[in-house]
Amino acid sequence: MSEVVKLERHDNIAVVTVNSPPVNALSAAVRGGIFDCIKSAIDDAQVQGIVLTCAGRTFIAGADITEFGKPPKPPGLAEVLSLMESSPKPIVAAIHGTALGGGLEVALACHYRVATKDAKLGLPEVKLGLLPGAGGTQRLPRAVGPELAVKMIVGGDPIGADAALKAGLIDEIVEGPASGGEAFARKVVAEKRPLRKLRDDDSKLAAAKADRSIFTNAVAALTKKSRGLEAPFAAADAVGAAIDLPFDEGLKKEREGFLKLMNGEQSKAQRYAFFAGREAAKISGVPEGTKGRNVARVAILGAGTMGGGIAMSFANAGIPVTLIETGEEQLKRGMGIMQKNYEATAARGGIPADAPAKRMALINGVVGIENIGDADLVIEAVFETMAVKKEVFGKLDQYAKPGAVLASNTSYLNIDEIAQSTKRPQDVLGMHFFSPANVMKLCEIVRADKTAPDALVTAVSIARKIAKVPAVVGVCDGFVGNRMLAQRGKQSEKLLFEGALPQQVDAVVTKFGMPMGPFAMGDLAGLDIGWRSRKDRGIKSEIADALCEAGRFGQKTGKGYYKYEQGSRAALPDPEVEKLIDETLARLGRKKRVVSDDEILERMMYPMINEGAKILAEGIAARPSDIDVVWLYGYGWPIYRGGPMFWADTVGLKHIADRLAFYARETNDPSLEPAPLLKKLADEGKTFASLAAASKAA
Repeated sequence: MSEVVKLERHDNIAVVTVNSPPVNALSAAVRGGIFDCIKSAIDDAQVQGIVLTCAGRTFIAGADITEFGKPPKPPGLAEVLSLMESSPKPIVAAIHGTALGGGLEVALACHYRVATKDAKLGLPEVKLGLLPGAGGTQRLPRAVGPELAVKMIVGGDPIGADAALKAGLIDEIVEGPASGGEAFARKVVAEKRPLRKLRDDDSKLAAAKADRSIFTNAVAALTKKSRGLEAPFAAADAVGAAIDLPFDEGLKKEREGFLKLMNGEQSKAQRYAFFAGREAAKISGVPEGTKGRNVARVAILGAGTMGGGIAMSFANAGIPVTLIETGEEQLKRGMGIMQKNYEATAARGGIPADAPAKRMALINGVVGIENIGDADLVIEAVFETMAVKKEVFGKLDQYAKPGAVLASNTSYLNIDEIAQSTKRPQDVLGMHFFSPANVMKLCEIVRADKTAPDALVTAVSIARKIAKVPAVVGVCDGFVGNRMLAQRGKQSEKLLFEGALPQQVDAVVTKFGMPMGPFAMGDLAGLDIGWRSRKDRGIKSEIADALCEAGRFGQKTGKGYYKYEQGSRAALPDPEVEKLIDETLARLGRKKRVVSDDEILERMMYPMINEGAKILAEGIAARPSDIDVVWLYGYGWPIYRGGPMFWADTVGLKHIADRLAFYARETNDPSLEPAPLLKKLADEGKTFASLAAASKAA
């Protein structure tokens, strides 16, 4: 009946199997195939029960998001689900792998659900700036109760088969999906069990109808970290409709909410971010079919904050690690910090109680670089100076096995220069993790001049394996992220000399959606680090230097650009800082002026966009979306703004180029002049997205 959905009859049980690799997504062909096969099974007088299952590695893993934003093709998912739910014969969904989004909505329209032990079930639409649009917000609360439904829909995280069975989302855990589903269907038919339609069962809503706080407390807990996002709150409203309204009215409200989000700017940005992350894993300039090298064991040099975090990332993925230090004391301290981090995560329920012991068992702490011999990948996370890096890489030739990939975790330094310290530059690249490395998702993978294609593929592949988002970049000072950040840092400092205060600048940046502003970030990192670096290079920064000379190094000393009460990380404006700024400006003969929030926002963001244009022109990043991936996953750029280059397109490149030219004149800062690529695109009325489109067409 269909190329992607087939119908078989086994005596009195019809088995409908979806086979649309890789993830059986709900394309128009799959929807149509399910509709036709279910209808045929209903019309077959010999069929008494129906099983819906999937071939391959998973159940229906969600909608076909390549269809989003395009004219809908019939049949609509709602039409398919209505046919299934109203079937006079019992339908059993037999789930394995993942039943996510539309996939779970299909299963919820069935009368019964069974799943294999390793199955995951969820409604993660909120992560694309959407809410479930085919009855998920109405049927799931009726299946598991509003409290768990809120957790799954507003939080967007799936649950496993055991939790699903306990909650009543599935009826049984089975060995194999097709055989288990068929056996369960035969039992339903033999026992003449009634058709269980979730739309008609309000029993699990009763408690929340009687006590609304069950619902509102669950929503409050799930939305406290959703600053700036629309979808979590819209999803919560839709779940609330399941409690307050009859089923069909709730469905109508859900659909209205879904369409509003679908057509909104936030979901467009979040869907773009999803595809950008996928695109970033495709390495430009590498021959098709290039295979990576096998990585069975990793060695990490340096057990400090960064090295320890990287080691945890590998242990979390089940990859054995040799963690190497120069002395027993440093090693013991590093191992102890990792142990505490794991125990703290387990204590708050983030990982199972037995996970700390299992993960620490994968990390072998030793003293001496000679212990790297069995590692397929060596990552250096030592002190950030070229002399130290070169010394380490010079020793790697002696101890690393042939073919091992040699990576530096440097955040600024020239990988080509580092690679010259070895006799195997083809094995050398950068793997720039972000702190804390066990939490932050980005890994900037730096392609050096002589990096072999298979070494590059290995780094991208292993980054994905440890749940990082890889972005391949070229060699330059600061690569992509820190190079752009430096432009923001320069402007934030200049704004203080013109009359803005740290708290005003930071407030504008956090209102935009960034997790913290430049001055609060400086206090967190430690102002003395930049001070030492400036002194080494003979550079002065009057206000920042004056703060450090006064012993104000940031959070660690309780005073920096802000003051911090004992034991608190809350940044409080400090009149002493305002006085110090005023005195510095008076000494330099500078006049203060009122700086508007609009100017601050433009001077924080537009110079970064300008630097991004230079990065693209130089080929440091292959695509605008790669730059966006770096900022989304490494620097906390708000996902609902899609990344700096995507956001620039929404603002308009002509406007950005004009404002940069204006600020270049007004502040006498030639570095703010629009980059040639930005100016060219602006003059032609084009966007950064047009570069990606042109590249694909070529």
